[in-house]
Amino acid sequence: MRSNTKIAGNESGRRPIRLLFVQTQSIAAGAQEISRILAEELARYTCDGAPEFEIHHLFFYRITDAFDHLDNVHFCLDHSPRDPVTFARFLWRMLRTMRAIGPDVVLTFQHYGNIFGAPAARLSGARRIIANHVSAPATIGRAAREIDRILGTLGFYDVITVNSRETLRDYQSYAQAYARRLVYVPHGFEDKSADIPKDEARAEFGLPAGVPMIGSVARLHPLKQLDAAVATLPGLPGVHLALVGIGPDEQRLRDMAQTAGVADRLHFVGELAPRRVGHFLACLDAFVFPSQAETFGLAPVEAGQAGVPVISNDLPVLREVLQVDGEPCAVFVDVTDTQAFTQAIANVLADRELAGRLSACGRRLSSLYSVGAMADAYRRLILDGNRTGLPAALPAAT
Repeated sequence: MRSNTKIAGNESGRRPIRLLFVQTQSIAAGAQEISRILAEELARYTCDGAPEFEIHHLFFYRITDAFDHLDNVHFCLDHSPRDPVTFARFLWRMLRTMRAIGPDVVLTFQHYGNIFGAPAARLSGARRIIANHVSAPATIGRAAREIDRILGTLGFYDVITVNSRETLRDYQSYAQAYARRLVYVPHGFEDKSADIPKDEARAEFGLPAGVPMIGSVARLHPLKQLDAAVATLPGLPGVHLALVGIGPDEQRLRDMAQTAGVADRLHFVGELAPRRVGHFLACLDAFVFPSQAETFGLAPVEAGQAGVPVISNDLPVLREVLQVDGEPCAVFVDVTDTQAFTQAIANVLADRELAGRLSACGRRLSSLYSVGAMADAYRRLILDGNRTGLPAALPAAT
């Protein structure tokens, strides 16, 4: 177990409310990005001139150094538990770490974060638990879904947030004791626009200048269906595909490109810090997002708001979040139809009017998904004192 702990000070003598954000793995991915943004925003609130919240992060295990730079970061293991002994060690360290931190409120993320984190939080004495559904139901195994259903129904979670109306509908069919805890809180996101020339941005990542470039930001996992994007390259002569992210699917994607004779047009950029993602987006002529399932789709929303035309898998949740006032901010296509996906990309690259329309719509997405609004909503959920013993009301934050 490793920790990077720095306790927040409070000159007023009043201890800040201690928040613990629980995630499964430390990696630069969408769910982790949301918890980072939310934690940083909540850390800005003050009460009586002192910090209102003291922030801690707990990861079940560490994959990359994406969160090593933050204060108050704790890791149960340095790798995923692979056997019963290691798994038992993980459970013990998780509970011991939570008890040492002594959180007032615990926010758990992703399905395993919820089903393992919430019981441990109860045992550690946390007064309020906010579970967050940021894993698409289609990606959750039957056993995990049933455990989640039981925990939510029995009240292990005080609140269960969902980030889209589509996800809300997925869970409203559960028992009333579960469904009444559901709260819709749309994700907020940081502006990833970068005022940098395209060729300069590409040089930063070693990408070729003067060629059509499509790209994506996603964990390299089969559920992201990045193989569908690779499959379009033979039908898009001269077009290059750049991928930001790491994961278990990388070698399969490389092998697929090699077999198709397009390996020279497929580029793996690796994991990037959030501030550099904007520079990567500035490299692109179009952003592709063939993911099989999502609860929100942070990556294409960020790309759209940065002005990059988006071609997305045709999922109801992505149609929901990638629109402004009913106007679609992406081209939606069944990515399992390689010909249709290829043609959709070709159309966006060739049609400047279409690309311009998508870009203009995408830039308006920031009006819908405010970081401040997200943080305000979570602050209200955290400070709801009706069932937690936390203060029912505090002076207005500044």
